[in-house]
Amino acid sequence: MSRRRTRRGKAGGFFRRTLLLLLVAALAMGGWYWQRYRSFADAPLAGVEAGTSLVVARGDSLASVLRKLQDAGIAPGDRLQWQLLARELGAAGKLQVGEYALQPEASPRSLLLAMRDGKVARRMFTIVEGWNIRDLRKALAKVESLQQDTAALDDAALMKALGHPGQHPEGRFLPETYAWVRGDSDLDLLGRAHAAMARELDAAWAARAADVPLESKEQALVLASIVEKETGIAEERPAIAGVFARRLEIGMRLQTDPTVIYGMGAAYTGNIRRSDLTTDTPYNTYTRDGLPPTPIAMPGAAALRAATRPADGDALYFVAVGDGSGRHLFSASLGAHNAAVRAYVQRYRAQQRSQPK
Repeated sequence: MSRRRTRRGKAGGFFRRTLLLLLVAALAMGGWYWQRYRSFADAPLAGVEAGTSLVVARGDSLASVLRKLQDAGIAPGDRLQWQLLARELGAAGKLQVGEYALQPEASPRSLLLAMRDGKVARRMFTIVEGWNIRDLRKALAKVESLQQDTAALDDAALMKALGHPGQHPEGRFLPETYAWVRGDSDLDLLGRAHAAMARELDAAWAARAADVPLESKEQALVLASIVEKETGIAEERPAIAGVFARRLEIGMRLQTDPTVIYGMGAAYTGNIRRSDLTTDTPYNTYTRDGLPPTPIAMPGAAALRAATRPADGDALYFVAVGDGSGRHLFSASLGAHNAAVRAYVQRYRAQQRSQPK
């Protein structure tokens, strides 16, 4: 009996030692895997290049997202680790549709958090001050990934689609930088820019000077567009607006080249001739009194404020200084203005002669 007990005791001890060794090995393996998992979660994804993005479509699972990463040349790592991390972060089954920017430092954790929270990639589109509607539509048509809903629409159909049938599109979209995401359309952007312009115009008109010679905020928009085209110097805008306001007050024609150029349309090739100044169009302010019938460009907020609060003074004329600064010289009399024009012509000719042939 004692020998059998001894043998059973030895067998039991061996079993316990084996079990303990297996338990220690399992704990060691678990610790190793846990450390590997933690390292995986926060390590940069291999193969990510700047400018890379990931598109999560409706119905995409985590497995399909990992396949998309692999197809893009990115090594996502162990699928089980992704599944564990997704459950830990509460992202499992909650990946939101959209486009996600991948930076070289992106990790599985940061990507899953972005997809869980819908932090989609935001792109920017800028409407430049002084663009006309043709410039704007041409620029929008070149934006990749932006859904093109207006390509087949003429200007009248475009304004109808925006909910403003019969409104001329010129000057109606505020120059500003607009964020957009994948799935947005050009019509979405234009709608936001139109609403932004309406707000800025309302604010400028509400704060207008009491003696501004404008009958409506629509006229303010037209004048602001002319101011925008006449100068790129911010502090000059109120002075330019002041010249035009005084001309309107005394019934003097505006005589501004940008309106003539706008009226020429596609016929304008970069130079304006004396014959162009005498060719009558609805926009030729050398041949017609008052403001043109519509804006001639997209004015910024500063030009709107200048048009509704023009600077005081007595100047009725201005001409470019011609020194490359873009600034203008203002004059109260025609004689002083003509002298300034002669000085400008002399500087221009001198510059032409000094250029290498």
